[in-house]
Amino acid sequence: MAQQPSNVVDININQEMKNSFLDYAMSVIVSRALPDVRDGLKPVHRRILYAMNEMGNTPDKPHKKSARIVGDVIGKYHPHGDTAVYETMVRMAQDFSYRYPLVMPARIPHLLVNGAAGIAVGMATNIPPHNLNEVISGVIHLIDNPDSTNMDLMDYITGPDFPTGAMIMGRSGIRQAYETGRGSVVIRSKTEIEEVGGRHRIIVNELPYQVNKARLIEKIAELVRDKRLEGISDLRDESDRSGMRIVIELKRDANPQVLLNNLFKHTALQTSFGINMLSLVDGQPRVLSLKSMLHYYILHQEEVIRRRTEYDLRKAESRIHIVQGLLKAIDIVDDLVDRDGPIRSAKDREEARHYLMADTFAIHGREVPLGFTEEQANAILEMRLQTLTGLSIDRLTGEYNELNELIIELKAILADENKIHSIIKDELLAVKEKFGDERRTEISAAIDSIEDEDLIPQEEVVITLTHRGYIKRLPVDTYKSQRRGGRGIQGMGTHEDDFVQHMLTSNSHDYLLFFTNKGKVYRLKAYEMPDLSRTAKGTPIINLLQIEQGEFIQAVIPVKEFDEEHYLFFATKQGIVKKSHLSSFSHIRKVGLIAIHLREDDELVGVHLTDGKQDIILGTYHGMSIRFPETDVRVMGRNATGVKGIHLDDDDSVIDMDIISEDSDVLVVTSNGYGKRTPVDSYRIQTRGGKGIKTLHLTEKNGLIAGLKIVTEEHDLMLVTSSGIIIRLCIRDISSMGRNTQGVKLISLKQDEEVTTVSKVEMTEEEETTRCLNEEDPDMQEDSEQMTEEENEE
Repeated sequence: MAQQPSNVVDININQEMKNSFLDYAMSVIVSRALPDVRDGLKPVHRRILYAMNEMGNTPDKPHKKSARIVGDVIGKYHPHGDTAVYETMVRMAQDFSYRYPLVMPARIPHLLVNGAAGIAVGMATNIPPHNLNEVISGVIHLIDNPDSTNMDLMDYITGPDFPTGAMIMGRSGIRQAYETGRGSVVIRSKTEIEEVGGRHRIIVNELPYQVNKARLIEKIAELVRDKRLEGISDLRDESDRSGMRIVIELKRDANPQVLLNNLFKHTALQTSFGINMLSLVDGQPRVLSLKSMLHYYILHQEEVIRRRTEYDLRKAESRIHIVQGLLKAIDIVDDLVDRDGPIRSAKDREEARHYLMADTFAIHGREVPLGFTEEQANAILEMRLQTLTGLSIDRLTGEYNELNELIIELKAILADENKIHSIIKDELLAVKEKFGDERRTEISAAIDSIEDEDLIPQEEVVITLTHRGYIKRLPVDTYKSQRRGGRGIQGMGTHEDDFVQHMLTSNSHDYLLFFTNKGKVYRLKAYEMPDLSRTAKGTPIINLLQIEQGEFIQAVIPVKEFDEEHYLFFATKQGIVKKSHLSSFSHIRKVGLIAIHLREDDELVGVHLTDGKQDIILGTYHGMSIRFPETDVRVMGRNATGVKGIHLDDDDSVIDMDIISEDSDVLVVTSNGYGKRTPVDSYRIQTRGGKGIKTLHLTEKNGLIAGLKIVTEEHDLMLVTSSGIIIRLCIRDISSMGRNTQGVKLISLKQDEEVTTVSKVEMTEEEETTRCLNEEDPDMQEDSEQMTEEENEE
């Protein structure tokens, strides 16, 4: 076997990899990626600035090619690639990357003012830039009040201030970052919504930090092309030297706020900036709070001032020593320059210095006192004889006095820390006066994360729910108002044995409370209902709610907010009523909640939202009704059963309940499509629990009661039949009649078809003037005459 060369060493590869990687990691951490807490610079920044200073690249000098500077840096100081040096140098000069690229880092808390970002091995730093005025004010406050907390400093340093402006949403992330060194802030573009020619446009004036405008516009265009973002008709960049301006033109029917929320969620118009205030302290990486970072800056400035003062003191003491020697030389200048004197008689400079440093020198038979120090002798020898003989005692005396005062002042500074602090503050205030500016980034109120709800427009919708439990929503204007007696439009596709049982109008962002026949309640948002076509049958409600077997929806109530001022009023099939606080239903689990405790064989038939001061009216299948004040019913808990609302005959039961309002009518609709409205004044207030009075004259022709509603002429009436036909009528088309009458025909029904659902809809101002009839049609006149004759007979 060949002998192993002497320069080959056997090592353990595992241990070598471990040691080498640790050495590499520490080298990256200390010498490349992380800034120093004192000056806020990484080594590459420091080397670039030093090299440029050595090359004389000052602002008053002509421009130089970047390649010359890059080459000097990597050739002398930075043994890495030229790309990193070039990119670093460019960023240091960009006013949209550095907050203050014109200010040298020595005098200011550069780490906070301009920020830093870097990825090391196993750690990274990301420090946002801040406003110079605020940071300087914070430093001065900490110097004057060393016991200040991070929260105290936030009165001066309110938060990051990015060179690109935009808005920071909320202060909690800032507070967390300043307290712990780690946090996150949401940055949102500054936008405004303009309306031009009946259309809206979104104007973007400022972007979040480090967001590329071209890539942002490309992303928006991509979302529009992929139909993930709808409502945008045009997108253009109108930015110029006066500032940024991105214009997003919207389609005529687009909701600008909803579209803006979509842009915030799906594009870089809103970003998150993770703060990690990691920097090197005495060569070791540490995560620092705001106070710690300012504290280390102050310590660094104290050291800088102290070293600078010590240097100035040494320089002044050296000079005053020379001046003392020159003043002494003036007194004997004739002897010094004499041919036989210590200077001209010397063979060389060394001998002359020896003569001057001697205590005395014999000249012309007398002893001349000398005794200069080596420094003084060198200074004298460096002067020409002409300069030496021309020295002014007044000028030297003045310089001596100035130097003496300077030395006293410098020693006082070194002896008093308060003087050092005063110098730091004065220098910072000078920088603040010259370079300070207003904040660019606005700190706005906190926002919740953009949820699906924020991306859905607020609009009035119609919610329909069938007897077999199919639910959907449609815009309220899907149904057009028609003349009384019309056939209506197909509002919902249903099975042969299914029909629309519940119809209500609400805002798409309202809560919907679903009350079942068993007295339970479930909750969903209106926009969670499937948005389907007019003729679609809908989605099974069991896919949305965890309804038990044998349970079906009996009432649906839209609610904007759960407050203490409103109540829910319940009515059951057996005539029981109950009143509970609306706030009792603010927290409903997915599995539902008990809304009312029902007696055996009883069911919930109606629920209404009230203010606690209304009159209640109940209607029965057999045409009876009772009106009583809501105050007759005390507030009860959710699990309560309630009290008697109306006394029922054995074969009768409650069909509907409503809330009475002033100047309104009681509208009654029968199963055979007849109806009438009667002024509420015709229904006297009775004692709760009574038998009530007749509300309609029932015959075989008009059938049993299908619904009872309180309406005004500003309402529309919507009727749904057992075959799914929907008709929308103007209330004012229906003449007001007496209480004990059979009504007029409202809808033409086929054989075996019945009215199953009665709902009222608010009319818009435009609909009031265009959709309702100005004249009664012949059918209504005929029905009215017939009704009058029957009423007279009675």
